[in-house]
Amino acid sequence: MDETVRPVRWVGSSLRDLKTFPRAVQRDIGQAIFAAQCGEDYPPIKALKGFKGASVLEIVAPFDADTYRAVYTVRFGAAIYVLHAFKKKSMKGSKTPKKEIDLIKIRLELARQDHNRRQN
Repeated sequence: MDETVRPVRWVGSSLRDLKTFPRAVQRDIGQAIFAAQCGEDYPPIKALKGFKGASVLEIVAPFDADTYRAVYTVRFGAAIYVLHAFKKKSMKGSKTPKKEIDLIKIRLELARQDHNRRQN
């Protein structure tokens, strides 16, 4: 395990949204984010399609008949930026809805701006 634990930066309403999830889901997502902070992989993590490479990742946490997701990026090495946390409403297919992808893109840009500001 890497000795350095990277800080987590929450973008937009991602932390507030996560706190509305069932406690078990919060725990699962929290463990996955902590693993990312430590530079480790965690089983329910996969690259989010449409974001070139493996720097935008998705945590999938099923609970009862629902699926909860959190999306974060490791693109900016100094920190983990949690971009979005949401409950997937559609039970058809596994594709992330366009409105969620659009919000993730906006928040990824906000994370980039924050990272650049902190570098200067």
